[in-house]
Amino acid sequence: MKMIQAIALAFALGGAATAHAEQPLQRTDLIRNDIDVPGHEAIQVRVDFAPGVLAPDHSHPGEEIAFVIEGTLKYQLEGRQPVTLKAGQSLFIPSGVVHSAKNVGSGKASELATYIVRKGETLVVPAK
Repeated sequence: MKMIQAIALAFALGGAATAHAEQPLQRTDLIRNDIDVPGHEAIQVRVDFAPGVLAPDHSHPGEEIAFVIEGTLKYQLEGRQPVTLKAGQSLFIPSGVVHSAKNVGSGKASELATYIVRKGETLVVPAK
C-alpha cells in the first residue's frame, strides 16, 4: 500500500493522503508481518525525502534499523551526537528513542526503515 504524506501528516498523524508528486516526504509501506516474538510484528517502509526535508522528532514502539538507499541523511537521536549517513550505511535506533532525520544532500534521499514493533500500536509517535 502506497502512502504519500506531508511531513506533518506522516509523522504526526500517520494517516494516508492522496498521492501528489510535489510532496516532500513519501512513505511506501512494503511489508507487515507477524513474527515469532509474541505481540510483535516486522514492518518495512521506504521513505523518500526531497532535498532539505526534515522528518521531525518522533519515536517508535520498538526498534528501527534505518538503511540509506540513496543520498545523504543526517540522524539526530536524543542524547547522542548527530550522525550523517550515505547510501549503503545503516543505523540502529532503540525502542522509544526520540529521533529525527533530514536530507542534507542536494538531491533526493531514501531510506529503508525496518521496524520490530509491538503489534497494534501507532508506528510513528510524535515527540512532545
